[in-house]
Amino acid sequence: MRSDVRRAGAAAAALAIVLAGCGTTNSPGGQQGASGPGQVGATVPLLTSPFWQAYNNYVPKMATESGVAALPTVNANSDPAKLITDMTNLLNQGVKGLVVTPLDSAAVVAGLAQAERKGVPVVAVDVAPESGKVAMVVRADNRAYGTKACEHIGGKVKQGKVVQIQGDLASVNGRDRSEAFRECMTAKFPGIQILDLPAEWKAEKASSGLESLLTANPDVKGVYMQAGGVYLAPTLQALKRKDLLHPVGDPKHVVAVSNDGIPQEFEAIRKGEIDATVSQPADAYAKYGMYWIKKAMAGETFKAGPTDHGSTIVEVRPGILEDQLPAPLVTKENVDDKSLWGNQL
Repeated sequence: MRSDVRRAGAAAAALAIVLAGCGTTNSPGGQQGASGPGQVGATVPLLTSPFWQAYNNYVPKMATESGVAALPTVNANSDPAKLITDMTNLLNQGVKGLVVTPLDSAAVVAGLAQAERKGVPVVAVDVAPESGKVAMVVRADNRAYGTKACEHIGGKVKQGKVVQIQGDLASVNGRDRSEAFRECMTAKFPGIQILDLPAEWKAEKASSGLESLLTANPDVKGVYMQAGGVYLAPTLQALKRKDLLHPVGDPKHVVAVSNDGIPQEFEAIRKGEIDATVSQPADAYAKYGMYWIKKAMAGETFKAGPTDHGSTIVEVRPGILEDQLPAPLVTKENVDDKSLWGNQL
């Protein structure tokens, strides 16, 4: 209920900002110098997560490699309404393309509508919008994240309680990971009881919520963290405070699987603190965000099917195409793989 109220408020605030926005129409143009037409505006959802810090650092690098003139990134700071303000400001600066990372799949639609009226193409990274016009969504299959976590935990925990620390359910990512995890557990591991912990991608919510859950359920056998960038540290701290942080192989070990692929997760895998993570491709998100916006600014259109970079474009909803990039499961067996972006920082 609380999430619904917040989502409605964000959407209303976003719409109000759009209606207040200014208005000459800009049409897509070609890339030129840093002060000329053809600039791209890029947003990040937050910078308190090591994952988004990494993505933020990749954006200017990948823009340069792609021959795209990108303005400095703008941080929405976990506020869906601020993201719309950021999009409005970038459009008013005359950008000819936007690469945005939505926080709320519904609220961002207002910003997409403004960009469409101005003739400015938009590429969404990591999160797909509920509706609206985007040239491409650059994203990994988030349902696969939940399924991979389920299968890994279920392979080690045959029955008992498993905590799912969820992302923001106003985001399609949070919903996809949660639904897939639950569906997989129900179908394949009926002896496991899921304890959902909605944490909205916020470390403080994960910390306080997990503390309470572990107090009430000291017999927890597993934890699924939907975002290691913000949930890893509070999870390990809570397990340690409850004397539940035991290494892999110890009979008292709580099986833990995460999502993100940050260096801190890799180190936790090496130490035996957690079992696995899904490496969400921060580098490829930045690379192909710039790849697709450059093509869209040149007037190209796209269709479903295989790409030239080892992924597949799928139509996830009518009119919304998604370039689904690979996101491998990382365990002790492959944690030192040099091709993983988390080992390249």
